[in-house]
Amino acid sequence: MRTPRRLQPLIDAEIIDEVQSQLQSGKEAEVFIVRCGDDLRCAKVYKEAHHRTFKQMTQYTEGRRTRGGRQARAMGSKSRYGRQEREAEWHNAEVEALAVLEAAGVRVPKTYSYFEGVLILELVVGPDGGPAPRLNDVDLTPEQARSYHLLLVREAVRMLCAGLVHGDYSEFNVLLAHDGPMIIDLPQAVQATANNAFGIFERDLRQLSAFFSRFAPGLGTNDYPKEIWNLYRRGKLRPESELTGRITQSTAKVDVQGVLDEIEDARYEAMLLKPGPKKSPP
Repeated sequence: MRTPRRLQPLIDAEIIDEVQSQLQSGKEAEVFIVRCGDDLRCAKVYKEAHHRTFKQMTQYTEGRRTRGGRQARAMGSKSRYGRQEREAEWHNAEVEALAVLEAAGVRVPKTYSYFEGVLILELVVGPDGGPAPRLNDVDLTPEQARSYHLLLVREAVRMLCAGLVHGDYSEFNVLLAHDGPMIIDLPQAVQATANNAFGIFERDLRQLSAFFSRFAPGLGTNDYPKEIWNLYRRGKLRPESELTGRITQSTAKVDVQGVLDEIEDARYEAMLLKPGPKKSPP
C-alpha cells in the first residue's frame, strides 16, 4: 500500500521497512501493520487534536505530572506551544502506562519504540493466526464470558496495584489473543491517586460486566468496584487478593444513646479540667 505521510520518517530512519496494510482507524489513532525486519508489528499513528473526537480530556489528565513549570503553564494556554505540549503529554501517557503495566505483568502489548507521534507495538495474534479481533466482534459461550470477565477483573486489580486505572476499559479496548484477552488503548489512563479515580474505575468495571452479562446473565450484578477499591484504599490490595464480588454490610445496631452518653461524659470532664479565671492581685 501507499506509505502514509506520518510513517515515511520511520522508513527513512529504518525503524520500519514496509507498511503492509491498515488495521484500524479510530477516534484517537490509526493503526497499521508494518514489517520490521522479519517481524510484523503495529504502528499506532496518533491523530492530531483537531482531527480527534475524544471529549472531556480533563477528567483523564487530573493528577498527571508534567515535566516542569513552563510545560505546565503552556498546557493551560491556547498557544501553539501549549497545544504541542498537550499533544506530547497525551501521547507520552500511553507510552509510559504501557511500560509500567508491562513491568507489572499486566496483559498489554509489548512496546518497541516511539518516534514523532508514532508508537510501534507488538502485533497481537488471534486464535486463527491473524490479527486479534476485539471482544465486541466475538460471540462468547457463557463459560468463556465468565472466564474472561474474571480474568479482566484480575487485570484491573493488577493495574490498580501498579498505580493506574485504564480509563476506557471496555469490549472495544480488549483484543482476544490466541492465549486470552489482551488490553489495549491507554492514552486516557488515570493515576490511581487522582480525585476522580474511583469513579472512573467503577465505570470501567461496570462497562465490562455489562458486556459479559450479554452472554452470561448475572455477571452484571456484582460489587467488584467497591470491594477492590476498599482493599486498595486500606493498603491491602494485592494482585492475588481474594475477591468475592460482594460487599458485606454490618447488621449490628448502632448504640446511639451510648454514643451520646460518651459525648456528654467527655464534655463534662473537659469542663472540670478547664482552668478558672485568674484572680487579680490585691
